[in-house]
Amino acid sequence: MRFDGVIRTWDDERGFGFIEPLRGGDDIHVHISAFPRGQSRPRVKQRVSFEVERAHDGRKRAKDVRIHESVRPALSGMRGRQHRGASAPLLAIPLFMGLYVALTLTWHVPPSVAIGYAALSLLSFGAYALDKASARRRRLRIPEYLLHLLALAGGWPGALAGRQLLGHKSSKRSFGLVFWITVVLNVAAFVVLSSPLGAGWR
Repeated sequence: MRFDGVIRTWDDERGFGFIEPLRGGDDIHVHISAFPRGQSRPRVKQRVSFEVERAHDGRKRAKDVRIHESVRPALSGMRGRQHRGASAPLLAIPLFMGLYVALTLTWHVPPSVAIGYAALSLLSFGAYALDKASARRRRLRIPEYLLHLLALAGGWPGALAGRQLLGHKSSKRSFGLVFWITVVLNVAAFVVLSSPLGAGWR
């Protein structure tokens, strides 16, 4: 038997939330695996239809959850606006590339620096992808301080791509604040070390 409800809470990083049945009653636990593959990520206040089953511990949980047809058109426009807004931070990468080229032409930044940024960025992106997969499967997570250290060391372009393209750690404000602080510190250190002032440290 199918029921109608509204997603009352949703933790995208951990991949679960609760559905409030429209007919009343207790909220129903729902996991990301209950949604069909290829469907957009669930969001709070989305109207859905679902079936109910018993979990191993005897508690009720939702299965075969589908976004209600009547709300999809309105949500598609919202997702489009959110996507455009989410892509804006990625402009930091081409802006940094422009700065890198300018400093290379001015102060002759060695090629090893670009190689280091590329390697750390790939490592950071992989770390974000692995952590997101671990969150979905409820496995051991990568500590946030390690993700920040990778960004601070120079992997922030890959970390930024991971946050925006994978949608991981993108809604947690405290994490985002620390992340952008690491970006500013890294870029500032890059400029100083590339300048004549930083010649003694190279």
